[in-house]
Amino acid sequence: MEYLSKQRYDELAAELKHLINEVYPKIKDDLAEASAQGDRSDNAGYREARRNQAKTISRIRFLQKILENSRIINTDGLPKDRVSLLSRVGFTNLSTNTHMEFEIVSPHEMDLEAGKISLKSPIGAALMGKKVGEIAEAQVPSGILRLRIDSITGAS
Repeated sequence: MEYLSKQRYDELAAELKHLINEVYPKIKDDLAEASAQGDRSDNAGYREARRNQAKTISRIRFLQKILENSRIINTDGLPKDRVSLLSRVGFTNLSTNTHMEFEIVSPHEMDLEAGKISLKSPIGAALMGKKVGEIAEAQVPSGILRLRIDSITGAS
């Protein structure tokens, strides 16, 4: 079971709808057109259409599985004083005195450029359940990071 924000769930559902209703029918047309050109063994257009078809079917199945096994997070039930899903956490790396801020999200929503880290990442897992002022220790490839929680903004 995966938990997604309403926004991410809607984005995945829209992508699935787009793939099924627009992309896949076009690929089927491209495949039929390439197939009508004759010998398939020496037909680059046919091979490309088949690759696109397989890639699209794979993505459709992946999205269907995610949506089928996901639930939208009820933000009302999440704690406001502890790090939880959808919390925005400000913390300081005590060894470098570097301040960082991330939102804790499900693995399907992770986007470092947007400041979102997975709760299953070493840092995300270490921060979960902590309160302001507490120290979290995250085991990362370079060793152990000691992180002091500076701020928590509850789930939005």
